[in-house]
Formats: sequence, structure tokens, C-alpha cells
Amino acid sequence: MPTTPQTTDNVERTTDNAPPAPPRIPLTSRLFTYLVAIPLMALSTAFFGCIAFLCALWDRSGRQQHYIARTWARTMLLFSGSPVQVLGAEKLTHADTAVYASNHLSYMDTPVLFAKLPFQFRILAKGGLWKVPFVGWYLHRSGQVPIHSGSPRSLIAGLLGGVKALQSGMPLVVFPEGARTPTGQLQNFASGCAFMAIRAGVPLVPLALIGTYDLLPIHTYCLRPRPLKIIVGDPIPTAHLTTRDADALTAQLFAEITRLYHLHSA
Repeated sequence: MPTTPQTTDNVERTTDNAPPAPPRIPLTSRLFTYLVAIPLMALSTAFFGCIAFLCALWDRSGRQQHYIARTWARTMLLFSGSPVQVLGAEKLTHADTAVYASNHLSYMDTPVLFAKLPFQFRILAKGGLWKVPFVGWYLHRSGQVPIHSGSPRSLIAGLLGGVKALQSGMPLVVFPEGARTPTGQLQNFASGCAFMAIRAGVPLVPLALIGTYDLLPIHTYCLRPRPLKIIVGDPIPTAHLTTRDADALTAQLFAEITRLYHLHSA
């Protein structure tokens, strides 16, 4: 029997290094965050959120909501004062259906990916969000994929929902770490993204995000504007693989994202 894919909630975390002390934030960054960035980001989120909810009344495909989310994400980056460079962007212009897997450094990762990936995609989100009034309805209408980690059966059901989306031609974007890194270094990957790619017969594309941890580290609420990068790796094919190969494929994905991150982060 194939190994049951881990959820992003119960993946084992590395504990070799204690989380670093919160960085000292310059006064200029604090003033910029509290007087400029946060008010503008809050207004942008409220404005585009209302429009997205209205669109969800008639658009069950999620395509209009995705366009709105992309516009919102671009405003978030603009207000953060952090330009984004995409290296390997040519690999995205003719992107086929695939699972796009990225390291997870910051709350700003999601706006970066929505703003810069030039195609429709859906995300995996914790199933508990579907129980939140309005939010759950919106996630359902926009086609996002819920993942429930209460039992192996519910986990598999969620992953098969992702497989169904892939088989319909919709790419998925996944954070295999499941949570933001507390140190800026990559944490262990869950094998769910590899499982879905294998079952759907689609490539697994590594994405390395650089700079978002320094922009907004975990447990801090002050922006430190800086240039950001997305490094697009070569697709990893899954043809002729079975779900027994999910762990090995996950290890290959982890090694490639780690390589890209260290190669370009200097």
C-alpha cells in the first residue's frame, strides 16, 4: 500500500535551530507600516473583498474572483514598496496544468504568487475555513480545494479533490511546508503535493520565493520593504510514477527548491 500522504498540519518540523530573535525594526519602517502601508492594505482588502463576494453570486467557475485576487495582490505589493522579479518566467508563459509547489516564508507569499503567476490556478486551504460564515461559501464558489486532516480518510478525500481539479485542467499552487517558516529556512515538506501530481499525471513545478521572510517575518507586524524574487524551476515529470514514489518525489522537490533558494538568495 502507498504511504499515506501527510497533511501540512501533522508534518514533522525541524527543531535543530531555535527561532531567531525578532529583528530590530528601524523607526522609518515602523512609521511607513503603521501610517501608510497598513491603512492602504486594509482598504484594498476590504474593497476587493466586497467585489469578489459580489462576483461569486454569479460566477461559479472562480475565474472572475481570481482576476480580482490578482489585482488585489498587485496593490498589496505596491503598498508594501517591494518590487518582484521573476526568474525563469519563460517557463510560465506556456505553462500546462501542473502542481506548483513553493516554500512558505511569510504572509506576503500569497500576494506575490497571485500577482506574478500569469494563469488561473486554485489553492489548497485548511478545511476549517469552509465552516466560517461567508468565507467558506466564497472559497467553495471560487473553486478552492479544502484539506481536512482529522483522519487519513478525510485527508485522502481532500487530496483527491485536488486531483479532480488538476484533471479538469486547473493548476494548483501548494505550500508543502504547510506553515510559515519560523527561521527563514525551509522546513520539512508534506508529500501531498507529490501524491496529487502523480495521481493526476501532471508535472510538479518547484518555485523558490526569496525576500518575503525579510519583508514580513513570522510573528512581526512591520514591513521592511525590499526587492523580492520568484525562481521558477524546471518541471519535474511524474509519468510512469506511482503513489509509492510520492516520498522520493517530495525529497527531490525539497532538494530543488533548496538549491534554487540558496543559489539566488545571496
